[in-house]
Amino acid sequence: MERRVGLLTSRECCFKKVRSLGSGKKEQSKEKALVVNELKAIFNLQHRLKATGLAKSVYYYHCKVLRLTASDEALQSQIAQLYHEHKGRYGYRRITMSLRLSGMSINHKRVQRLMSELGLKSKVRPKRYTSYKGDVGRIAPDLVQRKFTADKPNQKWVTDVTEFKVGEQKVYLSPVIDLFNQEVVSYEVGTSVRLSLVTDMLKKATAKLGRHETPIVHSDQGWQYQNRKYQQQLKEKGLKQSMSRKGNCLDNAMAENFFGLLKTEMYHNEVFKNADELIETIKEYIDYYNHKRIKLKLKGLSPIEYRNQALIAA
Repeated sequence: MERRVGLLTSRECCFKKVRSLGSGKKEQSKEKALVVNELKAIFNLQHRLKATGLAKSVYYYHCKVLRLTASDEALQSQIAQLYHEHKGRYGYRRITMSLRLSGMSINHKRVQRLMSELGLKSKVRPKRYTSYKGDVGRIAPDLVQRKFTADKPNQKWVTDVTEFKVGEQKVYLSPVIDLFNQEVVSYEVGTSVRLSLVTDMLKKATAKLGRHETPIVHSDQGWQYQNRKYQQQLKEKGLKQSMSRKGNCLDNAMAENFFGLLKTEMYHNEVFKNADELIETIKEYIDYYNHKRIKLKLKGLSPIEYRNQALIAA
């Protein structure tokens, strides 16, 4: 008798909840499963399933789907937090790496799918700037030969100049990048493409070298790198100059990649009030890039973290 009363009561409760369900069969079964879940604290599973007319296998199927949906929602929240924490600079690969570093076992395809559902898309890279003005000085041979790797810090450096625009103003950045860990060793940024933009950068970079460190310094054939003063500066420090072939940006691809990354992540589609604001943002980004932005090729470490780890292991 008690069992019959329980069944009748559960049917009455379930009827009130399911009578307004959608007309589609699949939609109804899903919503019935939700009703069964909602009443689990009041009635046993057998009564709830009988009252709704839902098969046990169908119920468990929807339970699994609901768990996955809840899991996806929680993961989307974490993905969105990481994406916005890094100001939209992380794609699905770096977000996957960040989640794994936090102890989560996650497939990159799932992260990619959830990012797509959230509308977190990659940005378009802008066109490159070139400072080539023909042969205006001495051309150096290509000592790097597209071998953009190094066995230790300060073995191979690459450098270049890139241009930004803010209204009618222009801003120029001249960095030198270590091929060991892709760290920005030093840089100069200013509103004119003067020679000191390059020579001051090189002076700051060489001041960080150890006594016996003499890296190859690779660039394109820009007029700054053909200049006698710049070449004399290299000679005085015992550094070997290397140049890419004329009009072949792939010969200096690491510098081009850095500029593409920087402009995609902090410049493209952004609005700056003036050159001073852009210059400060560039400085902030380079600090972020060196110390916080993880790289997949550096085992999920930032350039500085990777160099420090290598020095400890040496």
